[in-house]
Amino acid sequence: MRPRGCLPLALGALLYPLPDRVLADAEVCGELLKASDSSFSDGALFAQSSSMLCARPIPFIGVCYWLLCTPYGCTEEKSIKSGTFTPDVVVSAYNALADNPWDFARMTVKAINEAGADATISPSGVVPNTCNGGERSEMGVPGRPDQENPGHENLIFKAVDVIGHPAADMQLCPSEAQAYQPYFLSGLDSLGWRWSIPEVIYPQSVIPGVREIGTWPLNSWGAVYPRSGWVIQSEDPKAGAVTAQRAGDVVTRKAQPHVYNELASGGQFIANNKMVWRPDEPLKEGDYRTGWWQQILPLPLPQCEVFGENDTLAVRSWADAKVTSAGDYAWTLWRPYRCCEVKGDVFLGSVDIVMYPPPK
Repeated sequence: MRPRGCLPLALGALLYPLPDRVLADAEVCGELLKASDSSFSDGALFAQSSSMLCARPIPFIGVCYWLLCTPYGCTEEKSIKSGTFTPDVVVSAYNALADNPWDFARMTVKAINEAGADATISPSGVVPNTCNGGERSEMGVPGRPDQENPGHENLIFKAVDVIGHPAADMQLCPSEAQAYQPYFLSGLDSLGWRWSIPEVIYPQSVIPGVREIGTWPLNSWGAVYPRSGWVIQSEDPKAGAVTAQRAGDVVTRKAQPHVYNELASGGQFIANNKMVWRPDEPLKEGDYRTGWWQQILPLPLPQCEVFGENDTLAVRSWADAKVTSAGDYAWTLWRPYRCCEVKGDVFLGSVDIVMYPPPK
């Protein structure tokens, strides 16, 4: 049985009581924020979920064996084992506080995100300006030891939400994800997402070349750690992609120092009368066998990719034609599943004939 509900996120909201002055600041901030000039609806997500280029389905990869018992005795039954990538979650990376470009998310989780983000207080007792998401900073982030005075004008902040894809259970194999369920709302994870606490002191955060998105040192879009919304990147779409990868990294792992609902990896579950094998491993940058990305915004694309393309010598950058005036981006994260129909009372085991996911 898969876990349901949003208890971890609901508890996260209780961690951030809103002082009156913060509520007043939030009202002002709402007046200053410019609405996103780009958005997408459920219809766009359903249309993209039929992409065979992302799903890469293989109807037959093996055989499952079952024991079926009746009053007249027990028999062995078989069912075909299949494999496919499934659209698990929608990951939005955007600028304006709680202004998720997905229509559904903007209507349903905006208040929760605002409550968490606006109540973030710095160690000095100063409420950070939450109206400047996505803006570049030359002086760094006051009060942030890891980002104070970096001497770099390309420090960008992105808010990120990870929410269950509406077509998660409409594929050849059901998904671990629950449609429309929030798995990560960066507004509720303010200590981790805005202040990099405690990951700023992790070895992965301070050692160059560890967990880089791309081929370091020749080409890197940014590091996975610390898994926060701050990215040093000159191209805004790549900054969005880096933060999306970080959020995906968090939700597909157990017991991370963030406020989130886990999107489990490994093991099995039964759904829609099918035995389903989850992805073997959590999301890993550069490894499509753990999951890959389909762009939703700014331009819906039929194919999937892993982030980190080396465009150093290319005529056109990966980010060309992907910059939006609002600074909002979104992707679907597809992950690989295997499944077979339940044909008996007891599962005896399975035999894989074809490796899934297949080599790229």
